[in-house]
Amino acid sequence: MREAAFVRQNKEKWIAFEKAITNKLQLHPDRLATYYIQLTNDLSYAQTYYPESKTLAYLNSLASQAHQKIYGNKKESKNRVLSFWKTEFPNFFYQYHKTLLYAFIIFVTASAIGSISALHDASFVRLILGDAYVNETIANIEKGEPTAIYKSGSMVGSFLGITINNIRVAFLAYAFGVITSIGTGYILFSNGIMLGAFMTFFYTKGVLFEASKSVWLHGTIEISVIIIAGCAGLVMGNSILFPGTYSRRVSFMKGAKDGLKIVVSTIPFFIIAGFIEGFITRYANMPVGLALFIIFASLSLILFYYIFYPIYLKRKNATKLYGT
Repeated sequence: MREAAFVRQNKEKWIAFEKAITNKLQLHPDRLATYYIQLTNDLSYAQTYYPESKTLAYLNSLASQAHQKIYGNKKESKNRVLSFWKTEFPNFFYQYHKTLLYAFIIFVTASAIGSISALHDASFVRLILGDAYVNETIANIEKGEPTAIYKSGSMVGSFLGITINNIRVAFLAYAFGVITSIGTGYILFSNGIMLGAFMTFFYTKGVLFEASKSVWLHGTIEISVIIIAGCAGLVMGNSILFPGTYSRRVSFMKGAKDGLKIVVSTIPFFIIAGFIEGFITRYANMPVGLALFIIFASLSLILFYYIFYPIYLKRKNATKLYGT
């Protein structure tokens, strides 16, 4: 392409970007980010095909201004960890709400399939959960303690073992994204099948409420963050399938980094879930009101941090940017 044609094709977006970084024009952050990516691509193109040209000098200058604008006055917070959890991650995660919805749909669909299968085939539960677990649970049900299995082992040992295993599952769901979203989808689907079969097993034995009261004490956070970890894997997997304006390699690196940030965010919640399972779930005979309070408080915590708080920050930032 001739230099003049290259300039005519792209000058409008260059001018818009220049006005934006000099505060003469307000652009939506997503549009501004798109322009910046396109600018760096145009700069690379000009370096290859128009060396020593005025176009290259202009794009170099514009890219330098943008870099200084972004990083020149950037100050690291004195408490980097606190700022990550309080603002950085929620602001970042907002863009992946749709991906989280897809992870949720996969998991819920699989749970429904597991439940239906368990209702129509009694052997399905044994296939999914194993004979030893099913036999032990049946024996506990006959004793009037359907979730007595959670009382086994020491509190500290159970807490550590459960937490480590849950974190392992989360990172597995993320890591399987390296073979595209199909890999993470498989992890979400298999865990959903297991949950559906597990809860339906208690239903067929007539102890669903008693079991749910105990299982969802820790399961509310545990299942929620497994879905969020699945979202992390889908982010990485989708970066391979849908690179957009990036090269596939650059897209994958960005997706892997973003996914890792998401899965790391789940670690404190897995610790909370492990603590509840190790120290609280074993007291299955607690008052129903207390159990329901813990369950709904856990659900509210997850919904607030991963859904409502990011939306609030997004709207707050938009109000500051546009003044409306």
